[in-house]
Amino acid sequence: MREEREGGGREFRRVSEELRARMADSTYPQSSFLPSQRDLAKEFGVSRDTVQRVLRELSNEGWIQSRRGSGSRVLKNQRIQSSAAKATRSRRGVTLGPLISEAFEQEEVTLDVYTLTSESLDAHMRLQAERIRVGIIQPRRISLRMLLPSTSLPLPYPRAKEDQHAPLLRDRLHVITERHTDSLRGVLRDLQTEKLVPSVDVQIRHTPLTPAFKLYVINEVEVLFGPYEVIERPVLLDSGEEIRALDVLGLGATLTHHVRDDDPNSPGSVFVTSMQAWFASVWTLLSE
Repeated sequence: MREEREGGGREFRRVSEELRARMADSTYPQSSFLPSQRDLAKEFGVSRDTVQRVLRELSNEGWIQSRRGSGSRVLKNQRIQSSAAKATRSRRGVTLGPLISEAFEQEEVTLDVYTLTSESLDAHMRLQAERIRVGIIQPRRISLRMLLPSTSLPLPYPRAKEDQHAPLLRDRLHVITERHTDSLRGVLRDLQTEKLVPSVDVQIRHTPLTPAFKLYVINEVEVLFGPYEVIERPVLLDSGEEIRALDVLGLGATLTHHVRDDDPNSPGSVFVTSMQAWFASVWTLLSE
């Protein structure tokens, strides 16, 4: 088909990223059903074949369960274990979307992030940019510092089960990282260019460390932290080829939520302080 020849890979990735973002922020909550393949194809302006490939990838990653005649049911979203007692957070836990949304309701937003690809962060930044554009929130300053693994670092994952597939997975990881990094820069730069946010500062540094965990330090008072879980799964390449690999799923990682309070010796305060210190030490080391 024309779409598959000219933009199938790009369109495939666009749809899969958007659906992941919607599940991550509970637009499609756990146990709910995604729209039908026909409705998704119509909404995104793509072929049914592209939608089917996306759903197969999401099923391989454990996000959904698809059954013929029953549709695709959401199995999971971004899991966060939180001890914070806030009225906006239910006993069943919280997801990353509301936490990022709360952070952006402040006049000054600061984010220190350590991650593998920035895919999750990009999805949530685009959501916040839309809230800013329609006037729901009006931050005056956004500061993002992000640590990513060096592109020259031989990472232990994703790892292909067959050696001949190793370069394909390495290139795929670099493409994903570059795409989301460029998107982040563009989204935040546009907010400043359009005079929607007076001050925007985005800094990205690459570290010779393999990310064993994901870390968000939010507005200097909250921390989200969680180890990456390595699983074996099929990986669907943009070419349509499916290969077996050991991989980690950032959007599906379970995060723990810690909040600084008035007691500097409380477990939450101690954890936030220690993670701030760790990030600052690595950031400073890379600047020397």
